[in-house]
Amino acid sequence: MAQQEEVKTNVQIIGGGLAGSEAAYYLLRRGYSVTMFEARPEYKDEAHHTELLGELVCSNSLKSKSLENACGLLKEEMRHMGSLTMESAALSEVPSGNALSVDRDAFAEFNTAKLLSFPNFRLIHKEIAELGDAPTILATGPLTSPDLLMHLSELVGRNSLSFFDASAPIVAKDSIDFSKAYYKSRYEQGDEAYINCPFTREEYFAFVHELTHAEKALVHEFDTQYFEGCLPVEVLASRGVETLRHGPLKPFGLWREGYPRPYAVAQLRQDTKLGDYFNIVGFQTNLTYSEQRRVFSMIPGLEHAEYLRFGLMHRNAYIDSPHALNEDLSLKAKDNVFLAGQLSGVEGYVESAAMGILSAVYLDRKLRGLPFRPVSKLTMLGALVDYVLHYTGNRFEPMNANWALIPGADKKNRLPAVERSLALIDAFMEEKNG
Repeated sequence: MAQQEEVKTNVQIIGGGLAGSEAAYYLLRRGYSVTMFEARPEYKDEAHHTELLGELVCSNSLKSKSLENACGLLKEEMRHMGSLTMESAALSEVPSGNALSVDRDAFAEFNTAKLLSFPNFRLIHKEIAELGDAPTILATGPLTSPDLLMHLSELVGRNSLSFFDASAPIVAKDSIDFSKAYYKSRYEQGDEAYINCPFTREEYFAFVHELTHAEKALVHEFDTQYFEGCLPVEVLASRGVETLRHGPLKPFGLWREGYPRPYAVAQLRQDTKLGDYFNIVGFQTNLTYSEQRRVFSMIPGLEHAEYLRFGLMHRNAYIDSPHALNEDLSLKAKDNVFLAGQLSGVEGYVESAAMGILSAVYLDRKLRGLPFRPVSKLTMLGALVDYVLHYTGNRFEPMNANWALIPGADKKNRLPAVERSLALIDAFMEEKNG
């Protein structure tokens, strides 16, 4: 829409993660002046390591590429919506089988450079503790500062909900013992992107015993409610000695000819474009650093691993969106503020980024005086938003993209639902112009 180049409205975006970056990118391309407030490095959240925009904290994986996978479909919907995340991922991708994984530094550097290339973009490194009256997208994510979270809680009239999340360790490739470890992707996916560390039965049981008895780092907040989609590895192990074998240490499809058939397998995924750093898949943890070094050295091949980063646990926050948000993702208590990302009640990199795009679409329509039009519930994004806004159970928890959210989706044949979803997203993005 050509006349949008004349729009000079200034929009504030609080938070420079994936959701905030996506929202900024959408609005900048439509001619808006965008001021982004990013608290780092003034505010240290103990999870981020740089000042870059769109930094990935817990993992470098954006999950499956397959359109038959719920997150794979959501990524394709985002591409149709002009996603910055998908553009960045394409240029920073590292091998990881059927998953889309990235060099996290290259990814964030591209995000940052892309946004800074717009003359109508202003980045201010400053912590915001209160929400003003300007058109605003709030995308501070699960690590929202305590002062802003308190202000937000007062606005919505209910206590913000919270859970604890954790990130996995990263090791140097040249410290891995390849007399024990080997490259292979599960079920011959066409490449050998993952490093596999196979356990014998005896090694596995000894590892689980030490893992479940290891010393954990102190958690200062009183609430230790975990999110089921991202449990610390030691919590998983405590649920039964065989639990890890059917989760992150699942050995099926990972046997390699010339090696004994493994009882369990720990996988490492490439974390950088150069392939010099790898993260231990599924090993988000709250063990103390010394215990991580001791217990994880029991993983065959990692006896002398050099750690570039240990795993850590951090507090994740989100609001009770079904009670706090309008249909257009604006706050009922302050409708000039639109929520995006994990703070709004979604879980995952891709889901958070997608909500950033959608919040910007809705804000754009409101500023231009156009009527609200929801994204169809027959799309993955629309189904996810419908859950966030209309959940009716006892305890609202963040949600990942999944096929169960889409009404009538055929488990045996996803293709019609995929085609319908993408067509509906295209129609939604066309009609956004009014």
